[in-house]
Amino acid sequence: MNASIKKSDFALNSYMKSNDLLAIFQILNTLVPYFCLWFLAVKVVNISIFLMPPIIILMSLFSVRSFSLMHDCGHYSLFSSKKVNRCVGFMLGVINAIPQYPWSRDHAYHHKTNGDWERYRGVADFLSTTEFAKLSQKERETYQFIRQPIMAIPGGFFYLAIAPRMALILGLYDLVRHIITERQQHSLSVSAAIATHESKHWQSRTEFWDLLLNNVCVITSWILLSNWLGAGFFLSVYSLVVTLSAVVFIWVFFIQHIFEGSYANKTADWDYLTGAIEGSSYLELPTILKWFTADIGYHNIHHLSERIPNYNLEACHRQNLHLLSNVKTLRMGDMLDCAKFILWDADSNSLVSIESFLQSESATAELTPVVAMSVK
Repeated sequence: MNASIKKSDFALNSYMKSNDLLAIFQILNTLVPYFCLWFLAVKVVNISIFLMPPIIILMSLFSVRSFSLMHDCGHYSLFSSKKVNRCVGFMLGVINAIPQYPWSRDHAYHHKTNGDWERYRGVADFLSTTEFAKLSQKERETYQFIRQPIMAIPGGFFYLAIAPRMALILGLYDLVRHIITERQQHSLSVSAAIATHESKHWQSRTEFWDLLLNNVCVITSWILLSNWLGAGFFLSVYSLVVTLSAVVFIWVFFIQHIFEGSYANKTADWDYLTGAIEGSSYLELPTILKWFTADIGYHNIHHLSERIPNYNLEACHRQNLHLLSNVKTLRMGDMLDCAKFILWDADSNSLVSIESFLQSESATAELTPVVAMSVK
C-alpha cells in the first residue's frame, strides 16, 4: 500500500450515520418474506415435494440476509441506538440459532487483528508453514481434508445448529464442577465460587446470559414448531436452510480475506490500515446477491470503519475508489481458487497453498545432501 495514504484521507464520517427508518425497512423486508416462505412451504409440501427446492433456496438466502443484518447490529451500526442494536441483534441471532453477543465479540477481535496472522489465523484456524512441517503425513492429510470447500456443508450445520448448544452444556458442566471443587477445597459459597470461575466458553456474565437466553429461545422454538408443523417436516427443512445459509456466509467470509496476495503479516510490522485495504477483498457479486448479503462484499470499506451501516457501504466505496487501487477484486468464480491458500508463510508474510509448500519442502530436501557434500 502507498505509505503516504492515511485513514484520514478517506471520506468515511458522513457515511457512519445510521438511518433508523431504513434499518426498520431492512428488517421488515427480510423477516416478513422469510416467515411467509415458511408458511408457503407448509402449503406447498402437501401439493408436491418437488416444489420445495426453490422455496428452501429462497429461505436460505433470506437467512443469509438476516445474519448480515445481525452482523451490523453487532457493530452497533444498523440503528442509531446501541440498545436497539442489541435487542434486534439478539432477535436475529435467535432466527439464525447463534448467540449474537458472543459472536460479535469474536468478530470484533477479527477486525482489530485483520492481517496480523500471529494473532488471528483466519476463518479455519490455519497453520503456519513451520507448524505444518512438523505434522505427520496423516495429520497433514487430515488438516487438508477438513479445510476442503465441501466441508463447509457439515461445518456450517455444526457452526449454527450444534456449536452454541455444546458451548452452553460444556460451559455449565465446567461451572458446576468448579463450584463443587471450590466448596470442597476452600469452603467457598456458591456465589463466591462462581465469582472465581473463568470459563473458556464465555468471557463475561453478559456473554453467558446471551448464550443462555439464545439457547432457551432457539430450543423452545424448535420444540413448538416441531409440534405445530410436524417434527419431520420442520427439522428437515430447518436443517437444510441452516446448512445452506451457513455455507454461503462462511464462504463469503472466507473469500473476503483468503486470497492470493492477501496481507498476512507478523505482529511486529503489522499495520491496521493496510490490513483493511489489502487484507480484505472487494467481492463483486450480482445485484441480487449483493442485496441478500447486505453489501458485505464491500469488505475493505467495512474494515476501514465497521460503524458504516450496510446501506452506506456502496456509496462510500464509490467516493473512495481513487484510494482503493490496491484492493483485490474477486468474483464468485474465484472462490475455489482461493480455497487452496490455507497455510501462512511467516517468512514471506503471505498465504500459500499446501502444493507450493510441498514443492518448496521437496526442493529443500534435495538441496540439503548437495550442500552437505560440498561442505565435506
